[in-house]
Amino acid sequence: MEKPATEVIKGDGWGRFPDDLEYHSGFGNHFESEAIAGSLPRGQNSPLICPFGLYAEQISGTSFTSPRKLSQRSWFYRIKPSVTHEPFWPREPSHKKLVSEFDGSNTVANPTQLRWKPVDIPDSPTDFIDGLYTICGAGSSFLRHGFAIHMYTANKSMDNCAFCNADGDFLVVPQQGRLWITTECGRLQVSPGEIVVLPQGFRFVVDLPDGPSRGYVAEVFGTHFQLPDLGPIGANGLAASRDFLAPTAWFEDCPRPGFTIIQKFGGELFNARQDFSPFNVVAWHGNYVPYKYDLSKFCPYNTVLIDHGDPSINTGMLRDDLCLHIVFLLRLLGFNCTCT
Repeated sequence: MEKPATEVIKGDGWGRFPDDLEYHSGFGNHFESEAIAGSLPRGQNSPLICPFGLYAEQISGTSFTSPRKLSQRSWFYRIKPSVTHEPFWPREPSHKKLVSEFDGSNTVANPTQLRWKPVDIPDSPTDFIDGLYTICGAGSSFLRHGFAIHMYTANKSMDNCAFCNADGDFLVVPQQGRLWITTECGRLQVSPGEIVVLPQGFRFVVDLPDGPSRGYVAEVFGTHFQLPDLGPIGANGLAASRDFLAPTAWFEDCPRPGFTIIQKFGGELFNARQDFSPFNVVAWHGNYVPYKYDLSKFCPYNTVLIDHGDPSINTGMLRDDLCLHIVFLLRLLGFNCTCT
């Protein structure tokens, strides 16, 4: 089984990205996508025999008893089942800079106003996983409540491995350098000025087409990012659903000897080996997908007749202040928070 599309080969690592990627448009929509015509089953989610002998798998973003309006899940039709890998074992050396449980034993609270400047690009080879580190957070990934704020800095693409976050959703904000992100649903190109959400449980690879990259990551436990109600604004404004872009189906069907799945669970990293690419999903449908958003499309509202509103509504401008970045993003996506 081969990919039908002719593509432009760029960069190192995976680096198989065309000049113009196609996307699905909308936030929370139910999408259908197939890389080969006829590979998506019709009228059934899990037929006895799937087209082309593919395997049907469902990935769930909510419990199966969730109300229909809250339910998130997608069906994948892949060449080989995702569970055919060796058992996971703790990664050595362990990653000491990731935190997912915030309590008095491992964190210190300080009432002083804090800010974090962009860090220097490392001299030694560092990919997205090794360059990811926690700076603050609250709650617990095991209790499925709270959040964590990370930074990342990297100078090389991920090589023969994929990352999977079992703790929560990642919202990645590149500050320098584009990211080429391969997921099980397809591929996303994310530039500075854009954000990308990688939901819990999805496997992905980060390539660096422009060389070194750095940025910020917001992680939420036990919930998903959502758009706020507009209230007195009316039917339009802020972030429009049509401006959120989800990938279209793309797959790889070739041997990957020694391929490693690196999974984050409870803030710890675990490895598992397999001999094939996890990006072997030929077709999929559902509403649980990775997606990106261009912040330049955000339509702000403000009033200056008598007094200015909360200053955090003006933080859409690009700044080096991490706190303002994160407050803007979390407010944009429905979280009630402030920054002093």
